[in-house]
Amino acid sequence: MSMRNMFARLYWLLSDQFGIDFRKMLRSLCSLPRYVRDLNRFRSGYAGRIELLPCLHDWHQEGAATKMEYFWQDLLVARRISRAKPAKHVDVGSLVDGFVAHVASFREIEVFDVRPISTQIPGVTFRQADLMQPVPGMTDCCDSLSCLHALEHFGLGRYGDPIDPRGFERGFANMAALLKSDGVFYLSVPVGIDRVVFNAHRVFDPRTIIKLAQQHGLKLSVLTVIHPGGRTETVALDAALLSGLASQRYALGIFEFQKRQEL
Repeated sequence: MSMRNMFARLYWLLSDQFGIDFRKMLRSLCSLPRYVRDLNRFRSGYAGRIELLPCLHDWHQEGAATKMEYFWQDLLVARRISRAKPAKHVDVGSLVDGFVAHVASFREIEVFDVRPISTQIPGVTFRQADLMQPVPGMTDCCDSLSCLHALEHFGLGRYGDPIDPRGFERGFANMAALLKSDGVFYLSVPVGIDRVVFNAHRVFDPRTIIKLAQQHGLKLSVLTVIHPGGRTETVALDAALLSGLASQRYALGIFEFQKRQEL
């Protein structure tokens, strides 16, 4: 691992997990003179009551986080579902305040997640379930299925799920069972050098995912890769290109599979 990646991971750990963000603190201190200047300018032309609540970071940000892989993933897959117009779409573990909300804005969606959701959301039918276990009565239940940025967490215990080193394999098998013949499965996972980053996520060799899909009667039709920074490309299903992806540190792969008809 390069020094840059090591410092980036340390920064994420301190800021996201322990709430210690030195970069944010320094930026806030540097922004205070501008805040005081703007406050004095405003006061010179306003005689009413003023309460103070400094917001010191928005000057440095774009209007939207459009370089994030979640943004592109949610947008791309929601648009594909809109075009496909499936009879029934089921989602497993994707962000409710992202992808699920996109889809629920134009159609009904059924959602499974290992964690509870107490809010009633229009267009969303929710069911709490651990997909590392088969879902009773739900075999061949949908013609469209999604699992975005979730399978890589199965079995690591991060979200209260049981520890299981083979959790992603069990989860994939149980999700494939939900899908009808000719149905479409949209799956996104981190791809690159195959490894477990405990307990955050797995990173998969893309060929591992393709092989696992083949074992459950699924054929890859499209592979879209989102690189760090938001660069998106459709990758040809070529052995050399897949090998190149497997040697990268990290990217996000969006796999679109179709379930073959049973003979």
